[in-house]
Amino acid sequence: MIEDRRNLQKVSMAAGTIMGVYWILKFILFPLGMSMPLFMLVFGVLTIFVPFIGYHLLSLYRDKYSNNDGNIGFIHAFTFCLFMYMYASLLTSVGHLIYFQFIDHGYVLEKLTDMLETVKESPLPGMDSYVEQYQLAIDTYALLNPVDITLQLVSQNMFYGLLMALPTALIAKRKRKTNNE
Repeated sequence: MIEDRRNLQKVSMAAGTIMGVYWILKFILFPLGMSMPLFMLVFGVLTIFVPFIGYHLLSLYRDKYSNNDGNIGFIHAFTFCLFMYMYASLLTSVGHLIYFQFIDHGYVLEKLTDMLETVKESPLPGMDSYVEQYQLAIDTYALLNPVDITLQLVSQNMFYGLLMALPTALIAKRKRKTNNE
């Protein structure tokens, strides 16, 4: 049992590293996409692939590293996914902190403000409440320092990881086959 826990932790850490590097590379497209919409489209498409990559990494663990002959219960699969997304979130937070501390210099805030101004210039009917909410979000974002932004993104990534872990574990679980001969 202790060996299973060590293996779970070791493999989920490796899978989390793979996922975290993927998220960091994907995140590079986000600020670029604020100026070039094609990059934002690629960012969105790569984001859609996250649960599929998570499923693939869980399947690899289930089939090769779980010491259960390709069988895995829901709790075991859920724990693996939770750890994987937690490690990925922690690794990605390093990339976020580096970006917002040393590279951004207000670029994202400037682009968000520009987007709001564009919407204000060509108002659509019924958009007033959305514009107010967006302005409030930008004002709140402007008050945050790089560490605050990073902590917000870590908690957001962990929350979405939790949400993705549930269906992934349900889909990937396998019960032992019994011989009824």
